[in-house]
Amino acid sequence: MVLVIVCPGQGSQKPGFLTPWLDIPGVRERAEWLSAVAGLDLVAHGTTSDEATIKDTAVAQPLLVMAGLVSMLTLFEHPGDGFRRVAAGAGHSVGEITAASAAGVISAEQAMVFVRERGKAMAAASAVRPTGMSAVLGGDPDEVADTLTAHGLTPANNNGAGQIVAAGTMEQLSTLAEAPPAKARVIPLQVAGAFHTEHMAPAVSVLSGFAKAMSTHDARVPLVSNADGKVVHGGREVLSRLVSQVSNPVRWDLCMETLRELGTTAIIEVPPAGTLTNLAKRALPGVETVALRTPDDLEKAHRLVAEHGEERQDAVEPTWRLVISPAKGTLSHNDAALGSVVAAGDVVATVSSLRDTYEVTAPHGGSIVEWLAEDGDPVAPGQPVLRLHPEGN
Repeated sequence: MVLVIVCPGQGSQKPGFLTPWLDIPGVRERAEWLSAVAGLDLVAHGTTSDEATIKDTAVAQPLLVMAGLVSMLTLFEHPGDGFRRVAAGAGHSVGEITAASAAGVISAEQAMVFVRERGKAMAAASAVRPTGMSAVLGGDPDEVADTLTAHGLTPANNNGAGQIVAAGTMEQLSTLAEAPPAKARVIPLQVAGAFHTEHMAPAVSVLSGFAKAMSTHDARVPLVSNADGKVVHGGREVLSRLVSQVSNPVRWDLCMETLRELGTTAIIEVPPAGTLTNLAKRALPGVETVALRTPDDLEKAHRLVAEHGEERQDAVEPTWRLVISPAKGTLSHNDAALGSVVAAGDVVATVSSLRDTYEVTAPHGGSIVEWLAEDGDPVAPGQPVLRLHPEGN
């Protein structure tokens, strides 16, 4: 059994979605604290603010991260239970900040400051020129790609299940709406800019500066990156990807491929939920899903935790002692013998698939104690392949 928690991105918020969650003991207080950290009245924005207000990028992004973090407190009796029973986490766009914080890479307070600055920087970048995003549903994938290229648009989100989100200037999107790909529908999205495109380059520069001052920890739950579907657990790599994803496409289709390869049996989507579980229902048939739209859904979510959450090997042993495979493929050792010492960031192996070759890096320095997968073995994403004895121990 493999339980995965997913966190939605911008555009999933709806007026008043937070209201019923505040009746759960402790949730309002935690929401108010994270609101204070962000310097925004996110409780009001999640309960009484109208659609136009919460569409604002500078409001929407902190609101989504706060809501995801406080709702996760209701999933487990003790916070540490999540680290032991959840097999992996993933987030769509800004939801990846929620997932990274829930996995212990950055604190909730760091997440709120980071997402506040992300929202402000992306809003400022969006103000330079009117831009937006539209979902393209259906159509032949190659023809859709050719049409977007012809209109000068970027496939900013490839969500799988026949859904690609185009991003660019409002003029380009208007032309797409007038001349869509054959057998495809074009639906304008309620977002305020061309996110995950070159239009967001100024925001990347801002966030890079903040990231240099942030401390991180390695993920206590494997994270599936929306950049390429790769499984990552090194704290600095996760943070680096949070910065670069602002101007790079979201490959949620590759995330779902990785979830399939992980053997996912159940998915819980945190509030404001529905978008990602709907995609999973189409792309991952047979996987049980729960969208936490209201607290009424908690009973089903608790059942999934009980039935699909299993004690993980790397939850017993500290994560930083293990080196994991970033993807599915065939493992090749890099002549790293038992007892040899590697430095943090050293490439100790590669994993090759039909699609690509990935480097396996040591997140910390140490000596090689044991190879957990032999040279030439097939490996799965997130599978421990090497055990390190940390330096200084």
